[in-house]
Amino acid sequence: MRILLGLFFIVSGVAAAGFDIGDVLPSQFNPIAVSMFLLFVGATLCITYYSNKKSKSASGFYTAGGNITGLQNGTAIAGDYMSAASFLGITALVFTNGFDGLIYSVGFLVGWPIILFLIAEKFRNLGKFTFADITAYRLDAKPIRIISAVSALSVIVFYLMSQMVGAGQLIQLLFGLPYTVAVVLVGILMICYVVFGGMHATTWVQIIKAVLLLSGASFMAFMILYKTGFDMSYYFSQAINNHPKGEAIMKPGVFLPDTISALSLGLALMFGTAGLPHILMRFFTVRDAKEARKSVFFATGFIGYFYILTFIIGFGAIALLLGNPEFTKEDGSFNGISNMVAITLAQAIGGDYFLGFISAVAFATILAVVAGLAISGAGAISHDLFVNVCKNGVCDPKLEMRVTKIATIGIGLLAIVLGIIFENQNVAFTVGLAFAIAASVNFPILLLSIYWKNLTTKGAFWGGLIGLIAVVTMVLLSPSIWVKSFGFAEAIFPYNHPALFSMPLTFILIYVISKLDNSPRAEIDRAGFKAQDFRAQSGVGISEAAGH
Repeated sequence: MRILLGLFFIVSGVAAAGFDIGDVLPSQFNPIAVSMFLLFVGATLCITYYSNKKSKSASGFYTAGGNITGLQNGTAIAGDYMSAASFLGITALVFTNGFDGLIYSVGFLVGWPIILFLIAEKFRNLGKFTFADITAYRLDAKPIRIISAVSALSVIVFYLMSQMVGAGQLIQLLFGLPYTVAVVLVGILMICYVVFGGMHATTWVQIIKAVLLLSGASFMAFMILYKTGFDMSYYFSQAINNHPKGEAIMKPGVFLPDTISALSLGLALMFGTAGLPHILMRFFTVRDAKEARKSVFFATGFIGYFYILTFIIGFGAIALLLGNPEFTKEDGSFNGISNMVAITLAQAIGGDYFLGFISAVAFATILAVVAGLAISGAGAISHDLFVNVCKNGVCDPKLEMRVTKIATIGIGLLAIVLGIIFENQNVAFTVGLAFAIAASVNFPILLLSIYWKNLTTKGAFWGGLIGLIAVVTMVLLSPSIWVKSFGFAEAIFPYNHPALFSMPLTFILIYVISKLDNSPRAEIDRAGFKAQDFRAQSGVGISEAAGH
């Protein structure tokens, strides 16, 4: 408790003094917003302290003991999924590009039926802590856990990058803190939540954040429609008149002008959802497959409603902010950080109190997501790599928890570094890269391990490894990373979204290598499919030693 209180006073002190530090945004220190922000931080630290007693064991830390209900888990999943990329990034993309920005909303949402019908029930019956438990069930555990953990960590790295960028810009705007200091503060809070509270604290932070975010976004959408007289034709005509791109914002092709980019991003968003380790991990927090299905049902409803709101908020920002001298430069462009347009709009329609509320909710959004990512990454390092690879599945539980918490601290430090390096990236775009990796590696291995009897260890390992190398290479060589972040003159890979190339490559490689594999291990892999399929269908006899 002393550590948590100490952290709270450190954050409070830096926040209160922060508006005098370094070069800042041209915004004023807002005591109302800061008070609400600090109130939320204090409340969540209390939750973390309470949850500390329930996160001593591996089961308590990773899955909250499996005692979360379907409604609670569905709300927490929505809270985890409605990230900074969704609230800040998609709103910014709609504000910048109009109709085309909704490709993220559509892609994020349509991935859920895939999880509901193909994965949720079997995933809950087969696994224990991480999605590598499923892929390693009938295959040789060591190589499969290695490729699963490395792929999961790759997804987590890109996802964390986007959340830290959004958090840094939000705190920078709210407190007037330098961006770097803001990112460091967020990283410290994330480490504290996960190390002391585990999945139980993360779940309740996500539930509270989901309720607050849906309430705040609903109010924003209502006020936007109220200010335009609930006249949708006026609402859209005003947006068209204000936006520099005019009528083009109502047509596809502004954000993704070529078919390949649109298809590639769509594939990543649709199938990447089923390969996100921090989302899949949430299915182990419920007691059975029935509750897992309920989780997906509730999550889909909440998330679908939320994306309708982001559409209204994005166009509302165009209609109400652009053309207003207070928010617009002489050339007609927005006077501020586009990622923060939702925060600016909150102040415009609700004053300082609503700005404070939305800022605190946006920060809660980021903390809830980064906490879930940190737990997932720590599980990949400690449970998959350390316990099941380095220790052959035999490890003192206290040592496992110690490694888990050290891994959490390491992930938090990495998140801080990434947030600083990629300050200028759009948060929705960087999440799209995480989805591309998830769709290109995690999803093919997971789907084939559940449904294809001829999958072998060699096929999954080498196909997944080559696919992972290919997708990460394409991402790094793309225009947005190679040119925008690294500063090179020209991109080597011409597209920002590689899933159209990397996802089929992984499927083909896994299929071909598995079919050509006639080793003794391959015969064991194929013979184990019937036992796995029986357990996946019935949920009977779930082993505490999944993957052995």
